[in-house]
Amino acid sequence: MDFNLDETQQELKGLAADLLAREAAQERLEAFEKSGAAYDDATWKAFAQAGLIGAVLPEDAGGAGLGPVELAVILREAGARTAPIPAYASLALAAVPIAKHGTAEQRALLGPLAEGETVLTGAYREVGPAGEVAATARRDGDGYVLDGVKTFVPYAQEAARILVPARVEGAGIGVFLVEPSAATITPQHSATTEPLSRVALDGVRAGAGALLGGTADGAAWDTLRLSAVAGAVALSSGVIEGALELTKEYTKTREQFERALAQFQAVTMQISDVYIAKRALDVAVWAGVWRLAEGAADAEELLTIAAYNACDPVVKALYTCQHLHGGIGLDITYPLHRYFAWGKQAGHLLGGAEDRLDSLGALIAQEA
Repeated sequence: MDFNLDETQQELKGLAADLLAREAAQERLEAFEKSGAAYDDATWKAFAQAGLIGAVLPEDAGGAGLGPVELAVILREAGARTAPIPAYASLALAAVPIAKHGTAEQRALLGPLAEGETVLTGAYREVGPAGEVAATARRDGDGYVLDGVKTFVPYAQEAARILVPARVEGAGIGVFLVEPSAATITPQHSATTEPLSRVALDGVRAGAGALLGGTADGAAWDTLRLSAVAGAVALSSGVIEGALELTKEYTKTREQFERALAQFQAVTMQISDVYIAKRALDVAVWAGVWRLAEGAADAEELLTIAAYNACDPVVKALYTCQHLHGGIGLDITYPLHRYFAWGKQAGHLLGGAEDRLDSLGALIAQEA
C-alpha cells in the first residue's frame, strides 16, 4: 500500500496550496468575515479558473474526470487554509453523485459549476444517526411528492439545486434534485461562517426528471453518502494539518522563563499527541479514498474509521492546540479559532464519535 501521491496529484496539491495561500491569506479571511457573505465569491471564481473545481468533474462538463483521491487532495488543502468556499458542498455532496448517476440533462448542471458561476449542495443529514433516510417520496402522476426534514445542509439557500435522498414508495432510496425555492429553508447555527440550514419538504412536488439517474435503487444515495463522508474527513485532515503547523511555529517562537515552549518536555509530549492524531486520520483518509476509487467493498469501513478519528481524536487534538497557545488560542484575531471551529463542525456533520462507532460496529457485524 503506497500512500504517496502520484505526479498528477502532487501537481494538484501544489496548485491548490499556492492559490489558497494567496486567496485565503489571513487578511483576506478577516475581510471576508466582516462582509457577511455566504462564501468568498472571488476565491471560488479563482478556484474555478485554476481548474480545481473541474478537476473532479467529468470531461463532458468541462472537467478532468479525476476521482476520490484527487477530491480529497483538493478538500484537504481547503481545510488546511480554512478557505470559505463551497467546495465540499458543491463537489462531495452534489457533483460526484450527479457525475456518476445523472442523466444528460442533470449533468448539464455541472457546466456552470465548473466555471464557478453556481453552487450545488446535498442533504446528507437528517435528525438521528448519520446516513439514515426517513424522508419519503410518493408517486403522483409522472412525478413525486416529497415529505421530510433535512438538517445541517450547507449553502441550501445559495445552491442552484439541493440533492435530497428520499425513500420512494414501492422502491428503494432515490436522490432528487430539488430547487431551493420549493422547500422551506430555515437557518441553523454554524460553528463557522458556512451557512447551514434546515430544509423542510412539506409536499414538495418533484417532476420525473428530478430523480437522479431516473432510478430509486439506492445506488445514487450510496454514492452521495460515501462521498459526503470522504469529503468531510479530507477537510478535517487538512484542518488538523493547518492547526498543527500553526501550533508548532508558535511553540518554537513563544518563550517562557527564557526558553522556547518547544523545549519543555510537557509541550513536546502534547504536540506529539496532536501529530499522532493527525497521522492516524491521514492514514484512514488516504486508505478510504483509495479503496473508494477502486470500488472496493471495504471503502465504507475505512471511511467510517476515518470519520471516528475526525470526530474524536482530532477534536481533542484541536483542544490541545488551543491549550498550547494559551489565551491567544481563543482570540478571534488569531487564526487558530478557525481551525477549531472547522474541526468541530466536521465532527457534527459526520454525526459524532458515538454514531461513527455504532456505524463501524454494524459494518463489522455484517462481515461476521
